[in-house]
Amino acid sequence: MKTSILTKLVSFLLVCLSIMSCTDPYQMKTDTFEDAIVIEATITNVLEKQTLKLSRTYRFEDAGPVFEEDATVTVTDSDGNVYNFVEENETYVSTTAFQAVAGKQYQLSVTTSDGRKYVSNQEILPAVNNIESVAASVQTQDNVRGVEIRVKSFDPTNSSKYYRYEYEETYKIISPKWRPYKAVITGPQEIEIVPRTEEAQTCYSTDKSTDIILVNTNETQEDRVDFAVRFISAKNYIISHRYSILVRQYVQNLHAFTFYKNLKKISGSGNILSPNQPGFLSGNIKCVNSPNEKVIGFFDVASVSSKRIFFNYADLFPGEQLPPFKVNCNEMEQNLCFSPVPTCHGGSIMSYLGSNTMAVYEYMSAPVYVLIPTPCADCTSFSSNVIPPFWE
Repeated sequence: MKTSILTKLVSFLLVCLSIMSCTDPYQMKTDTFEDAIVIEATITNVLEKQTLKLSRTYRFEDAGPVFEEDATVTVTDSDGNVYNFVEENETYVSTTAFQAVAGKQYQLSVTTSDGRKYVSNQEILPAVNNIESVAASVQTQDNVRGVEIRVKSFDPTNSSKYYRYEYEETYKIISPKWRPYKAVITGPQEIEIVPRTEEAQTCYSTDKSTDIILVNTNETQEDRVDFAVRFISAKNYIISHRYSILVRQYVQNLHAFTFYKNLKKISGSGNILSPNQPGFLSGNIKCVNSPNEKVIGFFDVASVSSKRIFFNYADLFPGEQLPPFKVNCNEMEQNLCFSPVPTCHGGSIMSYLGSNTMAVYEYMSAPVYVLIPTPCADCTSFSSNVIPPFWE
């Protein structure tokens, strides 16, 4: 569950419940606001340090959710083992690695700095079912040609049934008009061309899925999953060179699946400003001090399986032209002079370079410089030049 989805959605819902009417989809300012804690917690059968998030609902006009600091967070199992969590980079991380084990019950407890205590229902680990395969192929969806990424799994015991998926995609970026030099400002009206000392031609970006992706096999004869978890247009620059996707499959119980299903229904197609009046989204966490207090979130104990694949653009589209780059790399000639005549662009050049919106592409005809948008020459302006440890 992503903070960006959950906290925005529940802030909207609480505002709607307070003012009893949200039929105007353009009213972006919060007139009435109800504060509530947001708990995002999933522990899995993977032996690792488990993580969870605590935040507060926030107004539409606010920058984003506020991290809930100084809380005491524990997970306790039915054998009496207590796993403590500590703050780390606006999340809560268990102090020791642990994993959910079949047959045990797990309960989350959160005590905030003001003494309010929140406790979840006791949850058990659902069936464990591994992903069989993740595969990429060229397909057409809604008259758009692109890459379809399908995930398959099968539970012969017919006991998994309720699935949630997430993915994390990483892709190689090559700036199409990189040069081994760059321009730096050395004075109020002076620039210097210097060699690049850092990698700026090849970068790697990673994006995480934000949609709620659910599959239910409860109404089919077999507990078999075969569906497209991702579709990427052939014109999307992220597949221009080398692309990788890590797909995670969570097996959930019916209560958790229903919570996410309702959350997805309320949020629609990412549009939380809907005239729908769905009512309060209840999870499995209650406030001990005040049982009627609204608590947003769910403590999910899920089995997880993951699989990563790689492909090159040429593997799927041999001999075809690469997709267009993320920005138009048109060249623009600018004259570095400061006289008050239309042919002088010194002020513009200094502004472009100072704001890092344009970069020097050619300088052999100085003081006339050829400029291009910075991403076309320097991928670190929007990505990272650090090679991911899993890259191959």
